[in-house]
Amino acid sequence: MATTLGGYLLVLAVLGPFTGVLIGLLLGGRHAQRVASLTLLAGLGCAVAILLSWLESGAPLVYLLGGWSPPLGIALRADGISVAMILAVSVVICGIALYARADFGLPSGAAEKRAPLIFWLLLMAIWGSLNLVFVSGDLFTLYVALELLTFAGVPLVCLDGKAETLRAALRYLLFALAGSVLYLLGAVLIYGGYGTLDITLLGQTVRPEPIAWAAAALMTVGLLAKTALFPLHIWLPPAHAGAPAAASAVLSALVVKGSWFLVVRLWFDVMPAVITLPSAQVLAALGASAIVVGSLVALRQQRLKLLVAYSTIAQIGYLFLMFPLAFDAATGMLVHGAVLTGGLLQAISHATAKAGMFMAAGLIYAALGHDRIHDLAGLARALPLTVLTLALSGLALMGVVPSGAYLAKKLLLDAADGSGQWWWTLVLQGGAAFTAGYVVLILSRALRRPATPLILVKKVSRLSELAALSLALCSLSLAGLTLVGPLAAELPADLIKNPLAPKELGNTLLVFAAGALLAWGFAGQTLLAPLGRGFEGFDAWLRRWTTASLAMLGLAALFGWLMIREVAR
Repeated sequence: MATTLGGYLLVLAVLGPFTGVLIGLLLGGRHAQRVASLTLLAGLGCAVAILLSWLESGAPLVYLLGGWSPPLGIALRADGISVAMILAVSVVICGIALYARADFGLPSGAAEKRAPLIFWLLLMAIWGSLNLVFVSGDLFTLYVALELLTFAGVPLVCLDGKAETLRAALRYLLFALAGSVLYLLGAVLIYGGYGTLDITLLGQTVRPEPIAWAAAALMTVGLLAKTALFPLHIWLPPAHAGAPAAASAVLSALVVKGSWFLVVRLWFDVMPAVITLPSAQVLAALGASAIVVGSLVALRQQRLKLLVAYSTIAQIGYLFLMFPLAFDAATGMLVHGAVLTGGLLQAISHATAKAGMFMAAGLIYAALGHDRIHDLAGLARALPLTVLTLALSGLALMGVVPSGAYLAKKLLLDAADGSGQWWWTLVLQGGAAFTAGYVVLILSRALRRPATPLILVKKVSRLSELAALSLALCSLSLAGLTLVGPLAAELPADLIKNPLAPKELGNTLLVFAAGALLAWGFAGQTLLAPLGRGFEGFDAWLRRWTTASLAMLGLAALFGWLMIREVAR
């Protein structure tokens, strides 16, 4: 193994944002935004250069730190999925930065403030940490990247310094650190058993045995806690409740993707021979539960931002439906292929759409001084671009043609049909109706004629509106495919359909009709209202410290038992 021609770009992708952090910290708050802007432009150019270098070479990019090959040294690697995620994250980060100029910019002559300095420094730190996650070649470097991502993400929750947001940030930090302990314990077991932490070498040597089962179970559950997968979502709703809209966009669209990407690396590249189909079925079952519970609780929310936060819990569930569908019947192992491509398309589509949705929610709060859903009548006339952003983001999350989520759902549905796992077909099709439910709920309120003229307390930035709309369009339009150039080879030529074809149009209308029924049944005072309140109570019980801690330990034991049980057969 040797450093490839484009390997140096991986170093720039990681060190560039952290260099911007140091320069911004040195120059102070008045110049932090300018430093961040230059860093973002350079980082976006670096991401494009990585893509072009990968396409030219047709092989993973590699950089050996110090010139030492693993297991003695540490390698940075970027394969197709890494390149796709690097480019997607760079686009989302730049969109969020444009949006945040209105909230965290410092006009000429204005006094320096603490929040803008911290925001721009943390934004660059999160970008650098995510890039390190995507290119790390060994489990310990991944652990370091994960901790950098956590410590950069937590302060975003409490930028306003209020007691409520400080409590939410502390809850996030403590639960994320508990997940880190489990991950690190698993990495220690792996190193003790195999003498290396390099992903490529481990993929060739790890075999089904007690030490590998224990490590896989511990590391998986630790990462699920950081991803906020149901029922380990204790930190996510309160973290979003008081965080600025730009911070929520970063946390929901990007930060949770880092730990999810580590689960993908762990299951597909490190331990494909250890992971069993029953354990993958349980992981997807947690995802399906997240879709149902997150969506129904979202329909019961009174605040728009909390609705979007619970929709994030639901959408995270989709990212885990691919794992049982990626099993190869002949080998009994997880394999790279169209299913993994579908999962990555889902992650990228969610990142762009969810960022746009949170940014639109923030604009509504700024313009109205509140985000009460029942008081949004007349909003479509007052803020047409913002409402359009909400609508397009919702359509993208629903998976209508030709969004990235549609392509992902189509790939997963084909895999479910081919493998005979029909129950995941029901989840994938039914999940779109749940998403349509809260999209219909928001739009039905925003399109109503107000009883009294709607008063805007603040004029929103047109640049912020356009930045949010651009990310929503990116997720919805075919242009989003440019973000996944490295994955395009896995897409069938006939995958994309005409959105106005009778079958596709009929499916979309059917999903909207089912969503309207769900919104009417669970958001209002109907016979289903008590059931909705029951789900809210269940969610509140799950988000207690005792319940969440026991759930974390119980899931670790369950995953370990399922792996041992399958091999024992």
